[in-house]
Amino acid sequence: MEAGSGSADPGQRIPVVVHTADPISRAGAVSQLRQHPAVELREGTEVRPGTVAVLIGETPDEPMLAQLRRLVRSEGARAVLVVSAVREAELLDVIECGVGAVVWRHEATAHRLLQAVLAASRGDGDLPADLLGRLMTQVGTLQRSAAGHPGTPTSGLVAREVDVLRLVAEGLDTGEIAGKLSYSERTVKNVMHGLTTRLHLRNRAHAVAYALREGYI
Repeated sequence: MEAGSGSADPGQRIPVVVHTADPISRAGAVSQLRQHPAVELREGTEVRPGTVAVLIGETPDEPMLAQLRRLVRSEGARAVLVVSAVREAELLDVIECGVGAVVWRHEATAHRLLQAVLAASRGDGDLPADLLGRLMTQVGTLQRSAAGHPGTPTSGLVAREVDVLRLVAEGLDTGEIAGKLSYSERTVKNVMHGLTTRLHLRNRAHAVAYALREGYI
């Protein structure tokens, strides 16, 4: 099996690495993830494109953000962040570092952690509702502050892309989006792949943040 696929297809295991400075947190996460046959746990040095990296800490401070950037941009990993809190100033940094899924530590049950790993492996976003709400509020503030700058470039999203991103922002998965829009799942995936490639976005959460910032949703 090639680890670089990062797919959650049946019969294909997802390579996962756990990064944390806390040995107790690491042992707990490894114990939870080891229960699931879909997960193939690897050492932290075995990161390849498509590997899901689970990073655990209190807050996404600068060392964690630097590690995220390296794992996502240089190593091609897909990131799951397990933290106690995300401060307002860190919200956009977290998304723009390439984090696809965030789990609050107090909610990090085995089921919740696996759900986030599966979402990240598919390239889907999985953000807690309260965090998504705060992100929308913050991006709205950025939009209002930039309203007086008519020279700001637009992203050039077409209507179909906006429709898909609006449903992604509401927390729907690929199948649900396809049903809502009467598309095939392949069409939804092609729309997301096309816009993320064209705009150099790292995942669905980053695409939603971009669309919000540009005023499309």
